[in-house]
Amino acid sequence: YNGGKGFPAAIDKYLYIGIRKRTDRKIVYNDLRFPGERAFTIDDAFAYNKDDDYANYLNGILKIMKDEGYAFDSGFEILMFSTIPAGGGVSSSAALEVGFAYAVSELFGFGIDRVTIAKMGQQSEHEFMNVKCGIMDQFIIATGKKDNAIMLDTETLEYRYVPLELGDYRIVVMNTNKKRQLADSKYNERRAECERGLAILQGHTNLKSLCEMDSFEFEKRAPSLIDPVIRKRVKHCVYENERVNKAVAALEKGDLEKLGKLLCESHESLRDDYEVTGIELDTLYTEAVQAKGCIGARMTGAGFGGCAIAIVHKDAVKEFIAEVKPAYAAKTGLDASFFACESGDGVNLL
Repeated sequence: YNGGKGFPAAIDKYLYIGIRKRTDRKIVYNDLRFPGERAFTIDDAFAYNKDDDYANYLNGILKIMKDEGYAFDSGFEILMFSTIPAGGGVSSSAALEVGFAYAVSELFGFGIDRVTIAKMGQQSEHEFMNVKCGIMDQFIIATGKKDNAIMLDTETLEYRYVPLELGDYRIVVMNTNKKRQLADSKYNERRAECERGLAILQGHTNLKSLCEMDSFEFEKRAPSLIDPVIRKRVKHCVYENERVNKAVAALEKGDLEKLGKLLCESHESLRDDYEVTGIELDTLYTEAVQAKGCIGARMTGAGFGGCAIAIVHKDAVKEFIAEVKPAYAAKTGLDASFFACESGDGVNLL
């Protein structure tokens, strides 16, 4: 949302959606993880309702489709199951939006392209869920390819695939098990702070987004950002954008040590300048980078709980978990969960 670059990859954890048409106009949602059927009709004027829980993500997509003129000739029903930690900062809500939009599009023959599906997911978050998120999560789930990450320009939505070759290293996802909901976090607050910073800088420049600046220009413009909080937020955005470019270059050169160092720099900036981590994520990070076999770690998602990732040598994964897990519990009183994963495909038909 600051016009910067993103460098996401899809992982091999999935949300599964079974969908079929009905002979009436009714819509029925079922999820194996959450008891209770949720029922609507395709002719409803869908609006956010806190009591509808996960169904809001689905109804938001339906509202956008209907507003865009897509016509439904019947109702439908779905059954879902997910191996993605809910509210954990690994895009569970984006998987729900994109997976559902793709399933509906395929079932009804709408033929909606993947980039448009990603945009629909973001629009639903903005207008239906009132979360002013960026596009990266929805985009990687819509377009991801196994063994690749995507270099995404969030300003233009231009993208290219970059081979994700980690060799003997694996991605280990570390879940704080401190649940956080994106809408309840300070995500919107951070976005507003960045917009304030941009507005101040636009009094002196022709910037359209914060990430048009490089670090040299930021340091030159920083004195105009009198509020130290706003200055820190802008600093993070600018330097993080440069780290993305450096991370792509490191991966393309096979320099995993450099990639790991950039992950660490990113987490420390998210902790010190963007201030979206918290004791749970910071403890996981600190313990991870001290553990044998780890070359880098970073929080994921919006922060304030959820998950972090570490890059760990495949022969050290078990030892890594055995070392980090009890240390985290001793300092936070929480029982973290861990899983090693690899890159995976984005949304697809089975």
